[in-house]
Amino acid sequence: MNAVARIRKQAQKKIRTIVLPEYEDERTLEAARIIVAENLARPLVLTPEMIDKNEVDRYIRQYYAMYQSKDIELDTVKKLFSDNLYYAAMMTREGKADGLVAGAIHTTADMARACIRCIGLDERWTIASSCFIMDVPNCEYGDNGTLIFADCGVIPDPNARQLSCIALTAAELAGKVLNLIPRVAFLSYSTKGSAKTKSAEKIAEALALLKEQSVDILADGEMQADAAIVPEVARIKCPDSPLGGQANVLIFPNLEAGNISYKLVQRLSGCRAIGPLFLGLNKPASDLSRGCSVEDIVDSVAVTAIRAQ
Repeated sequence: MNAVARIRKQAQKKIRTIVLPEYEDERTLEAARIIVAENLARPLVLTPEMIDKNEVDRYIRQYYAMYQSKDIELDTVKKLFSDNLYYAAMMTREGKADGLVAGAIHTTADMARACIRCIGLDERWTIASSCFIMDVPNCEYGDNGTLIFADCGVIPDPNARQLSCIALTAAELAGKVLNLIPRVAFLSYSTKGSAKTKSAEKIAEALALLKEQSVDILADGEMQADAAIVPEVARIKCPDSPLGGQANVLIFPNLEAGNISYKLVQRLSGCRAIGPLFLGLNKPASDLSRGCSVEDIVDSVAVTAIRAQ
């Protein structure tokens, strides 16, 4: 059973309500029909008829009170809530929905702002990032072709502390959604000091910070991608690595590397790339590519539902 099939089976075990604010998108409507048919979640497609005007007013007042100290204008808040996305994010904040999936017609920046501002950050991490679940067919790497790539969508140039938080939250998702024992590799063009640069030093620092926060997690770095996922290469380049060339959670040094890598792997291998899945929020939320398929939306809803279980 591949990762997508396992995810859908797990989602069926405890049904959760996932709000879909992009009612005008045909892919979203078709995805909602499939989600109901397969009993993956309760999709709440937020049509205009479902919007409670009194709730909109309450959310506007609440949001304005939350950010009044930042000199935000009331008219600006009203403009934000003319978009269903902010209404959906506040519903999720209050528990009226268990999770949020959107992005078919919104940019990642729009999604990240709404989710961070309305749902809020988990106080354990204090940053938001994202990851993809990569389900690569006919692949021996990771866990039979299943890997986590992070961060691929939010933080352009993470510092060492941010990298450690990205790694910890991605590892947590791997365990929760995929029931994997996470094996985390901090990727670089350097393996264990083969290059002496500030970039490589930053990654080594991130590993040290991660180990301070979680001594039990299996992690290593800095290392090149082949040393992270190919046991034969690991034996040559980093023979003492606890990963042994079997990493399943890959942490990229910056957003350029992560975003380029996931898109290349997706297109060249024909893999399913589920995400971006936001990390570090108080409630689960998932972004979508504006080029997403119906199946992409279904998969993201299933993952979001599992995270809310």
